[in-house]
Amino acid sequence: MSLLQTPVRVANRCFTYSRSVALFQGKQYHRASRPFALINTKPRTGTRASIAAARAVATSTARMKFTTPSSDPPKHEMAYFPDMTTSLPSESGEFRRVLWTGLYSQLVLMTVPVDGEIGDEKHTVDQILTFTSGKGKATINGVDQDVKAGDLIIVPAGTQHQFINTGPTPLILYTVYSPAEHKPTTVHKDKAQGDREEEEGIDVAPEWSQRSKKENEELGLVDPEED
Repeated sequence: MSLLQTPVRVANRCFTYSRSVALFQGKQYHRASRPFALINTKPRTGTRASIAAARAVATSTARMKFTTPSSDPPKHEMAYFPDMTTSLPSESGEFRRVLWTGLYSQLVLMTVPVDGEIGDEKHTVDQILTFTSGKGKATINGVDQDVKAGDLIIVPAGTQHQFINTGPTPLILYTVYSPAEHKPTTVHKDKAQGDREEEEGIDVAPEWSQRSKKENEELGLVDPEED
């Protein structure tokens, strides 16, 4: 009987295994043709599957790096961030990292640790939060809402809000402020650093990010709309 041969690497040595399947103690195994060995092919479930998934995510996230943004008004060019919804968090998993700041908005990546929170606060700017990983609870003006990967929440300017990580893994999200809320080059390793820099007046949005559309047109930063 002819067999389809498939090379398989075991213990740093390459052997050839047949695709024929043998039953062994109620589990499925590949039978080795040279030398003999058994490899469990039963799908992993429960804790083992969770660990495997976590390792896969860690491998992909380790490749995601960010350059330091400019402190100047943005150029008229594309800002591209690949795999934002599949490769988060960033390489070092900072609590807050500003990715891009424009004339009227700002993109910020956040990683809330297990049992951590963003903090009960209000902003003078609008905020749109998109969750990419983990589970949490949002409290917006006294109303609670569970959140998970794939959810989006809008917080209007002047509205009380708090976000708490309620899951077993980091709560990952990216948020858009309009206009900017933070310094263009801000990177906070943890919430304590963010709170400290805010209190000391270090983490402040640049003046050029707070101008009106008319002011930017008069300064020549944007062209007036054509009829």
